[in-house]
Amino acid sequence: MYAFTLERPASVADAVQLAGAGGKPLAGGQTLLASMKLRLSAPEQLVDLSGIAELTGIKKDAGSLTIGAMSRHLDVANSPEVKAAYPALADLASRIGDRQVRAMGTIGGSVANNDPAACYPSAVLGSAATVITNKREIAADDFFQGLFTTALEDGELITAIRFPIPKRAVYEKLRQKASHFPLVGVFVAQYDSGVRVAVTGAGNGVFRHSGLEDALTKSFTPEAAAAVKIESGELNSDLHASAAYRANLISVLTQRAVKSALG
Repeated sequence: MYAFTLERPASVADAVQLAGAGGKPLAGGQTLLASMKLRLSAPEQLVDLSGIAELTGIKKDAGSLTIGAMSRHLDVANSPEVKAAYPALADLASRIGDRQVRAMGTIGGSVANNDPAACYPSAVLGSAATVITNKREIAADDFFQGLFTTALEDGELITAIRFPIPKRAVYEKLRQKASHFPLVGVFVAQYDSGVRVAVTGAGNGVFRHSGLEDALTKSFTPEAAAAVKIESGELNSDLHASAAYRANLISVLTQRAVKSALG
């Protein structure tokens, strides 16, 4: 690592001031610290958010769950409120990475980083969640903008994420065994207004699949999902899987998710 200074603000206002002056926010550190050790990133100042109490906590309101940005994956996975109101979200959190990652990683850090194979962005986009920052509220459809890119401005911090509670939802993924990231992950959520399907690990960032959404809104069955042709043209192809294989996985995992949702 290169030399850096570490600041530990006690409030969001202090953290925003430091970040606005060029400090790099540090949430769980699961990506940032690793990149610093490899000398791929060299911030001169880190702004540790772990001491800000207002960034933690999980609250259920009528029809929604609001989760503080510094809530760790284990907090979400073990929360009685999340398990009762949105079990698919608790299940997703319980299967992120390994025990060490779940003990340190945070929902806000994962969403702000927007890794193209991260699990949480699929839940945020699949749920039509709202990303709450120190400045504004951003709809999930507007938040994710491509590879490691979001709508966040310089110095803007995620403070919480609000999830509308669906009628039913399931997250299915095929884990890449070396990295524990999903080779492909599919989040399916059914609301009164229709079905949302968000895919991670397959493309240049998380994305919705309109064909699957339309089919499942008309008929929420595995057969309806199976009838949708998944194009592979814009999907990733690498040493782990071809684009055609990932396209097939999207179909298979969606069918599994719907079958599981139907019990």
